[in-house]
Amino acid sequence: MYEVKNFSGHAISPVDGRYCKKVEELSEIFSEFALMRYRVYVEVEYLIALHSIIRDMGAKPFVREINPAECELLRNLYLKFSDSDLAAIKNFERTTNHDVKAVEYFIRSRMSETSLSDVIGFVHYGKTSEDINNIAYALMLRDGTAILQQAYEDLTEEIGKLAEENKNVAMLALTHGQPASPTALGWEMNIFAERLKLLNKRQKDSYLSVKWGGATGADNALYAAHPEINWRYFSINFIDVFNNGGPGTMKFVLNDYTNQIEPHDTYAKLFSIFQEENNILLSFAQNMWGYISREVFIQKAVEGETGSSTMPQKINPINFENAEGNLGIANALFNHFSNKLPISRFQRDLSDSTVERYFGVAYASTLIALKALSAGLKRLSVNHVHIHEELDNHWEVIAEAYQVILRREGITEGYELLLKLTKGKRVTKKLLYRFIDLAIKEYGLSAETAQELEKITPHNYVGNRNF
Repeated sequence: MYEVKNFSGHAISPVDGRYCKKVEELSEIFSEFALMRYRVYVEVEYLIALHSIIRDMGAKPFVREINPAECELLRNLYLKFSDSDLAAIKNFERTTNHDVKAVEYFIRSRMSETSLSDVIGFVHYGKTSEDINNIAYALMLRDGTAILQQAYEDLTEEIGKLAEENKNVAMLALTHGQPASPTALGWEMNIFAERLKLLNKRQKDSYLSVKWGGATGADNALYAAHPEINWRYFSINFIDVFNNGGPGTMKFVLNDYTNQIEPHDTYAKLFSIFQEENNILLSFAQNMWGYISREVFIQKAVEGETGSSTMPQKINPINFENAEGNLGIANALFNHFSNKLPISRFQRDLSDSTVERYFGVAYASTLIALKALSAGLKRLSVNHVHIHEELDNHWEVIAEAYQVILRREGITEGYELLLKLTKGKRVTKKLLYRFIDLAIKEYGLSAETAQELEKITPHNYVGNRNF
């Protein structure tokens, strides 16, 4: 198994430098090593399928049967893929200047001194490099998405737990940054959790379209050489080989109508879901930063950690800031992927190949952000004293209830009366009670309604916030 290299201070990307330990699980999926291993996987399974699937279709195979021992030998090329194997492919690439052709030559070289030497000519038979690449990248996205999916779900659960624990904690709401009708801390957290749950489900229901149709999409060469075989039906069965394994739940579906490349529309849909999830979490990170600034949450101090090089008292909300930055980078890339990949000049051009190599950076930036948010949540405790004091200091927030009840009682200028009483002023319980007395005397407010108003406080004026 490929071993993640230790931190290097010479890496250009922080994903492979500063943050490398945070995304180790992705290096086996998105690295150059991983891409080559996935390519070998596809080539090997195709060679095996040329006999087995054609036979199962009822047609006469033109490749001899590969026995179980030989299948094991072939599959070990990707199951036991090593750094030396990668080096061998790179040596071939120095001559070919074509990475997929280098993979083909690598496989042929490993087969040449075995019992499989007589079937070397059927490696990469009738296929174009994009047939191999599009499935290799689909496997990459499937396995990488499985990791992100679990991280999204774990974080959603953490936010949901925070919501449940604080569902009855009334707190001051801010609209436009100004004190507003009270809310509940749990309610605010649950909004984020519920939004994420919907997108987590959409992510789970995603699939990827792939192609397996040769140089221009219709298997010209294979139909010319073997017109008796239904190659489209073969492709459907072959693609299904990759739906029977791997850590991810995402399935592959053959796209019957392609040119040299699969159009990547399903890629764009997947990346759009990531962007939506990350936008929710961007809002969450900014709101949590604001709640910490407001002292709704207190951050736990960590022994030996410094928050400032000069101000010793500081505990900065660095996890939420880190997440915000990484989510922005990830979304910039996901947005570019979604806009770029479905567009191709004629049959194809290589600009998509360049872009696909950055998939890992977007996934890694997202994973770094998710882990940062989780770490940030673990450092928080609710500041109940401050939350209570904040509500006590803003009795004006129940003016909304007062003006609606007055209007209900036939005092049509109820809103205007409260506007004059509260706008731009520091309102206290005492001031509101004096207003109630005035309403009794000047507007005939009933004693029963007066008692109703007096029971409303910033602490209980939270509406229906059950979830």
